[in-house]
Order: sequence, then structure tokens, then C-alpha cells
Amino acid sequence: MTPLFAYDIPTEGTPRAVSDLDHPLPEDGYRWVHCDFTHPGVEDWLFANLPERAAEILSLPETRPRSLGHEGGVIVILRGLNLDPEADDPEDMVALRLWAGPRLVVSVRRRMVRSAQEVGAEVASGDAPRSPQMLLVRLAANFTDRIEHHGVAIEDKVDDLEDLLFADARQPERRDLPELRTASIRLHRFLTPQAVALQQLTDPRMPLIDAEAREDLSELADRAQRAVEEMNAIRERLAALADHVDMKQNTRLARNSYALSIVAAIFLPMSFVTGLFGVNVAGMPGVDWAPAFAVLTLASIGLGAVVYIVLRAMRLF
Repeated sequence: MTPLFAYDIPTEGTPRAVSDLDHPLPEDGYRWVHCDFTHPGVEDWLFANLPERAAEILSLPETRPRSLGHEGGVIVILRGLNLDPEADDPEDMVALRLWAGPRLVVSVRRRMVRSAQEVGAEVASGDAPRSPQMLLVRLAANFTDRIEHHGVAIEDKVDDLEDLLFADARQPERRDLPELRTASIRLHRFLTPQAVALQQLTDPRMPLIDAEAREDLSELADRAQRAVEEMNAIRERLAALADHVDMKQNTRLARNSYALSIVAAIFLPMSFVTGLFGVNVAGMPGVDWAPAFAVLTLASIGLGAVVYIVLRAMRLF
């Protein structure tokens, strides 16, 4: 099995890249192995080197955020934004599956996870967390930072839509509102269990997590919960905007229908008269009288004016 990268990270000193995973684990520090499950041999290696339950969970094709303690370590699944340049929607979130033990951390992906790549680059440059639990904290912090920034970007777009609708009284682009609603729904779907998963890691009974990591994870759990609440508020604002757009459209349609009804009411008697006199049968008055057409036209206009005055008097418009 060839990992995407692997490092031995000592408690003191410089991290070292590992090319041979059969090499013994470091006595002082821990090893971080990051791999892609779609590569050959990864599944076999997981079952050969991790507790069976951890290997099973890291191998699942579909997951949701969760965390649990197992055999002196923790199994954690986190979700992050899909920042692959070829991805259409960042909200099509990607999963990072982790097993963190006292001397070994294994992270598994099925699609590119930018957060793991960035933390891996930091480790390569010498800026490495000095314990497995602090590596977990740094990864979770990277996920949370990205989600918060994306949530702020969505909130700014909602602000722009509100200004467009309420301040400028203009209609938004046809697809802006549905796209924002879809994005908020997708984010909310995974943010809620992610906040719960981070909160579970702060349980004092959770193995491996020490007091320092627990404090940091508690702060991250609070930020994740705040992101959930902000996303709920965004969804409610978008629902209100959709209702406002529908109300404006319905009002415009009702106003146009009312205007057409008034016009039809005015011209209906006129249409009846012109239709009656347009019948091509014997006995029609004025056939042989030259001013008949002008008289009929004036009579039709007068009839329309009378209908208009009656409608106004009845306050129908």
C-alpha cells in the first residue's frame, strides 16, 4: 500500500517522511499515515494494522460525521467543503475518516480533502502537532475555518439579495435564490452532526483526548454549533425572500388580471353592438344611409363611456 504521505512526528524534533510503512512505529512520538481508499491495497492494510471496527468504519463508502472511543483510541469522521477545482459545488461535502491511537494516526479519504493536504504540508515544513490528539484538533480547526468562511460568503450573498429586493425593488437572477437555498440545505445537513461529533470528543471518558485538546475541541464544537445556528437563520431568511418574491409576482399577476377585467367590462357592450350590427342579414338599419357608420361608432364609444362611469360610480376600480 502506497499512502499519499506518511510522517513520523517526534515529541521533540523535526518530522520525518516515511517511505516504508513496515518500519516500526516511533518510540517517542507518533506516525501519521494519510491514504486514498481508492488506491490498491489500502483496505487490506487498514484491516492488518488497525482494530477491526476502526478498519470497518474507515472503509465505509457512505458516512456521516461521528466520533467514538475504541480500544484506547478514537474513531472520527469529519465532513468538509469540496474544494476540488473540478467540483461544481463546495457544498457537495467530502469526508475524512480518522483513527487516532497513542502512536498511530491514519486518515482515509475517497475524494480530495484540502484540509488534510494543507495540514500535511505544514507537517512537511516542520510545523507539526506534537501529539495525535493535537493533530485531530488542527484538522478539525481547518475544517471549521473553511466552513465558517463559506457560511459568511453565503450570508453576504443573502444580504445582497435582500438589498436588491427591498432597497432597489428589483428582481434577483432567476437561479440565485434556488442555488443559495440548495447550498444552505446541504451545509446544514452535515453541520449539525459535525457539531455533535466534536462535542462528543470533549467527553472526559473519551480515550486519548487530554485536557488541552478537550478545551480546544470544546471551542471548535461551539463554533460548529454557531455555524449551525447561522445556517438556520440563513435558511429562514431565504424562505422569507422566496415568499416575498412569490408575493410580488402574485400581486403583479392580480393587478394585471384586474386591469384586463376592467378593460373587458368596458368593451363588452361595445363588442356586443358591433357584433350585432355586423350580421349580414336583411333588415339591418342604416344600410342605405351614409352617416350610419359614424353614428354607430359614436354610439359604441358613448356606450363604453357610460359603462366606465357606472364602474367608477360603483367603485370597482
